[in-house]
Amino acid sequence: MAFWKDVFRLPGSNEYEIKFAGNYGAKGEKRALRVKPTPEQIRKQNQRNREKKMRRLIKANFSEGDIWATLKYPAGTRKETDEVKKDIRKFLEKVRKLYKDSGTELKFILRMEIGARGGIHIHILMNRMKDVDLKIQKAWKQGRVNFSNVYSAGGYQALAEYIVKEPDTQSIRQMALFVPEEEQKEYCKYSTSRNLIRPVPERTVYAHRTVRKLVEEGPTPTPGYYIDRDSIVYGVNRFTGMSYLYYTEYELDGG
Repeated sequence: MAFWKDVFRLPGSNEYEIKFAGNYGAKGEKRALRVKPTPEQIRKQNQRNREKKMRRLIKANFSEGDIWATLKYPAGTRKETDEVKKDIRKFLEKVRKLYKDSGTELKFILRMEIGARGGIHIHILMNRMKDVDLKIQKAWKQGRVNFSNVYSAGGYQALAEYIVKEPDTQSIRQMALFVPEEEQKEYCKYSTSRNLIRPVPERTVYAHRTVRKLVEEGPTPTPGYYIDRDSIVYGVNRFTGMSYLYYTEYELDGG
């Protein structure tokens, strides 16, 4: 039986995921009975996993003060999806050059969307450079650009949820009025620059007694860090029968 700890080392924090059998992982304890998940439960679990993966991707590559921009077309504009993608490619080519000329490498996460009235817009998360707002507006020839700064509150959870959100029934119906069915998937996914750091966990295999002590006494922080007590989550996955312990520690100021 495996008992393991995954550690995601991210700027300013470490995230821990510990999974084991039974209440404590002690020898002789068994997993809880497994329950076969419904399709809806699987969908929700997959969505939570996508959100977690995106949050860590943002955390590993971006920071407070970076740019969340929305590229817009004039009201009433209708374009084929391939034309929109072509506009995005031209925009990114110009922006990459602007970043390179300023001595900065462009990093981005991007998603196309269709508004309730059929308006096409593109959301893009970008690392900051000098005068980035002026340069981005100049590079986007199709319309205006809205800007906001990125905030790390909640570990970028809200931003991650937005980027990977699934369209609801109403959104799908609205999209169908403006986009052919075979193109709709393009407005439900994101793309990224190739140079992003992809967080990979460090895995350690635990002994039974180590897991038991950890659960009974609670986790201890790495030197120079403190544990966010609100982040500690302990429970049992009904579908795998495995117990889990999740928590996050943050670097102390000046650490």
